[in-house]
Amino acid sequence: MKPHTYPPGVNACATNSPGQVNQKDGEQVKYQTFSELKVNDQQYKLVSFDKISEQHDLSRLPFCIKILLENLIRHEQEEFVTSEDIEKIAKWDTSDDSLHEISFAPARVILQDFTGVPAIVDLAAMRDAVNTLGGDAQMINPLNPVELVIDHSVMVDHFGDEDSFEKNTDIEIQRNKERYQFLKWGQASFDNFKVVPPGRGIVHQVNLEYLARCAFTKEIDGETWIYPDTLVGTDSHTTMINGLGILGWGVGGIEAEAAMLGQPVTMLAPKVVGFRLTGKLNPGVTATDMVLVITEQLRNHGVVGKFVEFYGPGIKHLTTADRATIANMSPEYGATCGIFPIDQVALDYLKLTGRDDSQIKLVEEYAKAASLWHDDHTKDAVYHETLELNLEDVVPSLAGPKRPQDRIALDKAASAFNDWFNSQIDIKEVETEDAKFVSEGGDMSEVDKEHDSYVDFQGHQFNLEDGAIVIAAITSCTNTSNASVLMGAGLVAKKAVELGLVRKPWVKTSLAPGSQVVTQYLENAGLMDPLRKLGFNLVGYGCTTCIGNSGPLPEEISKAVQEAKLTVTSVLSGNRNFEGRIHPDVAANYLASPPLVVAYALAGNMNIDITTEPLGKSKDGKPVYLKDIWPTEEEIQSLIQEHVSGELFKQKYADVFKGKRVWNDLEVSSSSVYDWPESTYIKHPPFFADMGEQPDALTAIRDARCLVKVGDSITTDHISPAGAIAPDSPAGKYLQEKGIEPANFNSYGSRRGNHEVMMRGTFANVRLKNQLAPGTTGSVTTHYPSGEEMSIFDAAMKYRDEGVGAVVVGGKEYGTGSSRDWAAKGPSLLGIKTVIAQSYERIHRSNLIGMGILPLQFKDGESADSVGIRGDETFSVSQVSRDTKEVQVTMMRDSGEVTEFMADVRIDTANEFTYFEHGGILHYVIRQYLQNGK
Repeated sequence: MKPHTYPPGVNACATNSPGQVNQKDGEQVKYQTFSELKVNDQQYKLVSFDKISEQHDLSRLPFCIKILLENLIRHEQEEFVTSEDIEKIAKWDTSDDSLHEISFAPARVILQDFTGVPAIVDLAAMRDAVNTLGGDAQMINPLNPVELVIDHSVMVDHFGDEDSFEKNTDIEIQRNKERYQFLKWGQASFDNFKVVPPGRGIVHQVNLEYLARCAFTKEIDGETWIYPDTLVGTDSHTTMINGLGILGWGVGGIEAEAAMLGQPVTMLAPKVVGFRLTGKLNPGVTATDMVLVITEQLRNHGVVGKFVEFYGPGIKHLTTADRATIANMSPEYGATCGIFPIDQVALDYLKLTGRDDSQIKLVEEYAKAASLWHDDHTKDAVYHETLELNLEDVVPSLAGPKRPQDRIALDKAASAFNDWFNSQIDIKEVETEDAKFVSEGGDMSEVDKEHDSYVDFQGHQFNLEDGAIVIAAITSCTNTSNASVLMGAGLVAKKAVELGLVRKPWVKTSLAPGSQVVTQYLENAGLMDPLRKLGFNLVGYGCTTCIGNSGPLPEEISKAVQEAKLTVTSVLSGNRNFEGRIHPDVAANYLASPPLVVAYALAGNMNIDITTEPLGKSKDGKPVYLKDIWPTEEEIQSLIQEHVSGELFKQKYADVFKGKRVWNDLEVSSSSVYDWPESTYIKHPPFFADMGEQPDALTAIRDARCLVKVGDSITTDHISPAGAIAPDSPAGKYLQEKGIEPANFNSYGSRRGNHEVMMRGTFANVRLKNQLAPGTTGSVTTHYPSGEEMSIFDAAMKYRDEGVGAVVVGGKEYGTGSSRDWAAKGPSLLGIKTVIAQSYERIHRSNLIGMGILPLQFKDGESADSVGIRGDETFSVSQVSRDTKEVQVTMMRDSGEVTEFMADVRIDTANEFTYFEHGGILHYVIRQYLQNGK
């Protein structure tokens, strides 16, 4: 075993070309040693724990922490890793509550189209900048593999028909043609970047079934290195891959772009919660039921920002699909990740999904050689906290009506809905007699044509009732990766059809699986036909109902809901059911397993206790109960063994990067530098305008004006909303000026590739309360010194024209919520130089630095109020340097009154300061490319 002068794997410092390293001046490595492994007649180099294990007992380390330790040792010679970082992790002192930041260099990056478009826009703009500065634009390429799956844009416009899938896909591509043309150009132009076209699957399921490596290899200077497959992704449910023993989680666009270009992700050394599983699920209980119980338990315990690791004798009874179901919902229980180890179950899944035998052997041999293998002899790790669940205690469940963690046992679902419904009636009095009749459960057995709830729809006449299930959707990566619940749903449909049951006519049904493998094995098992007969026709492969892409309700149904003021419901096999997310007409949303989704489509109302009441009548007039159509475990497993095979996965993924005709017919430029056609979806961002080869010297901030002053818990959604674009908003006015009608605005999320829309949408959330414009909400502020009230965007542009910088003043937990790159990009384009807050969410603070914005923090015990900030002052901040820990802030009112206070500089690491002094992380990367390329 001998030390090497360069680290294996991903080059995590853009100051070097692949295979080189930014070595620390005069500092010797302490723990970086490597060993060799021969598998399949191939020699590999890998990190050895031998040196660090001489000082620390690594058997105490959780599986996920061993992966972080390997990552740190592999990059020990680089600037962003210190020996203290390695020792902190290896020591694994769970009684130490001090905060310690470390860096993590993932092996690859995965994107979905909503969040992926702005990332690729930035890469295209970086090529322009390099070209302008005299460099070779083609130097700008992802250093790490980047895979983007187009899955977030399909909507359920058509359902219940044989051609629903084709129609929805055609509409999707027409709606998003400009975005897709850009992505297709990116796929042809950038190295290490691949796009899975629309209509192929959900990003997380494609990742699990095909893209995941488990053991990652890379050729460097003639040697082949092997290391753990790790990743970050621009979707919170990236954690699904944790079910296969791969460490990864969701990040914002700026972190993802940095990781693409070889920069590390900065994070706090995590606390790890051990979740011990014992026992085995009872017959009739699904993986969905299990994950809802686990989500409830972890939410109640509190795991926000922590790693969760599952262990114990119960895990061997869970398939990788079951484990992935649990890992997928990490965001719902609040954890950064929810990981399982690499063991025989993981290898069985790799074989099931058609991975090559040589890759499976490599994964096993590497995991054992790297001390990452788990079996019955593996010693339990030491965790900061532990929880336990006996899987035999899990019962059939659903969750709702508004949060994933609000689990309800199935036999209590009807009464729970009724209790919730009555509480809503108490809160909001029924306004009309017609609505009162319905809400009190009036007898609708005789159709009342004069009633507001009367519906004549597709040959059916009925009165819609409160509790009516108007959407029943088998959707989302949470469940459609799991053959047991999909086969279960198909068997429920088959038995129901054989008995003569039909879905209720007011239920909008849909099947949106996560990959084409699903529909193929359902077809082969003879289950697609009964699903279609109940209305569960294929509508698309992608995230649909779960992210609000449920499409419109039939006009007749929507009209009855609105006119009779009905409280209607949805049941979906998704992972999120937040209020207003699924459909604006639907007040209560319930998460359930796919078999239960089918059952509820038959029942048609949440007021029905499907555990005791009939779902309908058979063709001979007899009542049919849930137990009559519920499949046995033996029936499900028999179909899986017969119809789910590695050959099927190989067949369906053989051409995964090829699209349908409409995708393949999209015309794109062959230029390596994007030609930026006129578009309201994709626009050349100005981040690198007037950029020089060297950064400008840092200067003090002089006489800036406060643009926004807010209180506590301002989220990234407040700063950069992702929903609808209001016609009278700055973004709406811009689109209308470009000839776009409000009906075609689409959402902020779909227009993230156009900075003109996004900067106008910054601080435009209708719930934002800017203290500079008391009594208002949304994008409103006061311009000083004029005192004129105007939109935040207009005020920012006015300050820019006046040569005045802008400041944001906030309270506690500034930037909480989803990691959203535009929550930092937007403020940068508005001319904001600094944010002064009481505390920050970690990722948003990092994103501000990544866009060249200085994050300042009030001293402990101080706030905007305590230092006397009103918002009408000018702000001056003394110049910061690499060693600056605090700065003086000087406020001057128009009266000449001066107030000074000290603030902490929240640039916490050397890497962060480097990014800041360059004006942002992407500016830094461009300059390093230029330096190395000349």
